[in-house]
Amino acid sequence: MMKLRTLIFTSVMLPWILSSAANEYMEARKPEEDTVDFPDYGIPHDTDTISVAGPKAEELPTCLLCVCLSGSVYCEEVSPEMSAVPALPKETAYLYARFNKITKISNGDFADMATLKRIDLTGNLIAEIEDGAFSKLPNLEELTLAENKLTRLPILPVKLVSLNANFNKLTTQGVKANAFKKLTKLEYLYLGNNEMTAVPNLPESLHVVHLHNNKIASITDETFCKGNTSYYIRSNMDEVRLDGNPVILSNHPNSFICLHTLPLGWYN
Repeated sequence: MMKLRTLIFTSVMLPWILSSAANEYMEARKPEEDTVDFPDYGIPHDTDTISVAGPKAEELPTCLLCVCLSGSVYCEEVSPEMSAVPALPKETAYLYARFNKITKISNGDFADMATLKRIDLTGNLIAEIEDGAFSKLPNLEELTLAENKLTRLPILPVKLVSLNANFNKLTTQGVKANAFKKLTKLEYLYLGNNEMTAVPNLPESLHVVHLHNNKIASITDETFCKGNTSYYIRSNMDEVRLDGNPVILSNHPNSFICLHTLPLGWYN
């Protein structure tokens, strides 16, 4: 009888004891889950609702959305579409925000950005720039606004060396006659492929001016030179383009006598 009880106990209880012991052993051996503390960037859980336009707290930080490297910020062909200038790190000196969907530049977009030296906004949809957007950037030297939809230029910073606004819709009314008068450091001016009908006043500092493929029908002896003197030489001017305009240069034989070279390109 004792042998029978021992057999029953062994056959029934032993598997349960072994199973419980195995479970306890496996729990003891189970590694703790690794946890990594990520900084709180304020990224929303629903990434499908991320908006890049406007200073909202739930937006992606600029240096996650773009590439920030040693004072340079690269925001080119950003996905999701970038429709406004993002908030920039205070030390930004060079901004490349090309080929996005930016439509407007506001006065606050570059506020307190004294370190900015170059801004490149090529290939956006910019149709409006508020007058104070760039005027308070004391160190801005290069500004590229090519391939946008501008009809007018804003007030420009006085230390500007290069301005490229090729391939826009700029009109003579949108580029005031004295728009460049105070820009005594301006050396490169690109206004080709626009809708201008007259040449604005050009500062003495210019080395290159491109005005090709506009609607300029006439010039005067004072457009590039000083018509009242034959002794004046425009020593800095190295390159002028007026091709693709309706102006007939042969009707203005004295308009370029102060230059080292005649305008480049094919003319009627």
